[in-house]
Amino acid sequence: MELYVMYRKYNGERSSPVKRTNETMRILITVCVGIVIGFWIGVSFPLTKFSIASSIIRDIMKTGNRSMENSTLSSTNIMSVEDERNIVPSSAVETNATTESKIWVPSNPKGAERLPPGIVASESDFYLRRLWGLPDEDLISKPKYLVAFAVGYDQRYNIDKALKKFSDNFSIILFHYDGRESEWDEFEWSKRAVHVSALKQTKWWFAKRILHPDVVAPYEYIFVWDEDLGVEQFDAEKYIELVKKHNLEISQPALDASMDATWLMTKRKINLEVHKETEERPGWCHSPRLPPCAAFVEIMAPVFSRKAWSCFWYLIQNDLVHGWGLDFALQRCVELPHEMIGIVDDQWVVHQGLPSLGNQGQALGGDAPWKGVRQRCHEEWAMFRTRMENAERDYFRSIGVEDSSSTGPSIQT
Repeated sequence: MELYVMYRKYNGERSSPVKRTNETMRILITVCVGIVIGFWIGVSFPLTKFSIASSIIRDIMKTGNRSMENSTLSSTNIMSVEDERNIVPSSAVETNATTESKIWVPSNPKGAERLPPGIVASESDFYLRRLWGLPDEDLISKPKYLVAFAVGYDQRYNIDKALKKFSDNFSIILFHYDGRESEWDEFEWSKRAVHVSALKQTKWWFAKRILHPDVVAPYEYIFVWDEDLGVEQFDAEKYIELVKKHNLEISQPALDASMDATWLMTKRKINLEVHKETEERPGWCHSPRLPPCAAFVEIMAPVFSRKAWSCFWYLIQNDLVHGWGLDFALQRCVELPHEMIGIVDDQWVVHQGLPSLGNQGQALGGDAPWKGVRQRCHEEWAMFRTRMENAERDYFRSIGVEDSSSTGPSIQT
């Protein structure tokens, strides 16, 4: 009996290592086979084909985890159905974060509210730039003033004389009403000018569409002149000095005293630098401080400060292209019209009265083309006067005030 027991004990101890070795080999073989099969599956079936299966596996794993959690928490605290409804999906959280990061700046210019203020470029200019190099190196100097002429090619030599009176401190823009803008290269200054062309359009048509206050904002003063001015006695730099000295927001050079003028206010007064009022013909002025006895310049050769132009541009009517009547309303664009609007006598010009743009009209009923143009001018003046009176009346009524102010003289010329 002892011999049998010892025999079993001895054989058991000797067979145990053999069994462990067999199990180890079996595990190693299983792992190797699994690796080979996994590699074969991965090569044969790309990962994208298993996206649905992967999601199913994840759902099964989540379900298993949730079951384990529920079974673990069943003895303490079970999540209610209402709590599950209150869980916010991750996509909703991402949407809220995106909404909160959107830009909206009400103080930006209209239409640019979605832009960060630091990138908004609300102003421009007429500085000509290169097509190469660095932008910061484009400009040797920046002109401080702007002069604009409405021109036809027939008056090119008169414009040449005029622009020689304006220094490099002025940007130049020419409004071509005859379509011949490419024929001005004979003049050196033409290379630094901006040329804008539209057939048979007036100075104020161009000004309304091109000279927006945000575009001319870099310029301290804006000259908007006709083409038929003699400038032998005029110097633009000296003119600017006098305008600044006398604090004129709106001005014009005086007209030669030896020539007839429609408005006495614009005629040159000898031995004066500037005048701001005059005595007109009887019955032409409602008040000595109102146009045309004061606070008045003609639309022929006006000069505006940046601040005054930012108001006056909105006064220009889009469809009233000749601008008649604007000179009787421009006093609304300065705080103290009888002090800040004036005529510069020390720098004067000659109105040559050339009907160049007038000849661009159409002959009707056997009349000369300029007569139809002049008739339109008078009609526009009457329309502008009516619009201004109606706008003022409506405004004052809206605030409970009756107003009967007039926008022009009681005469018709």
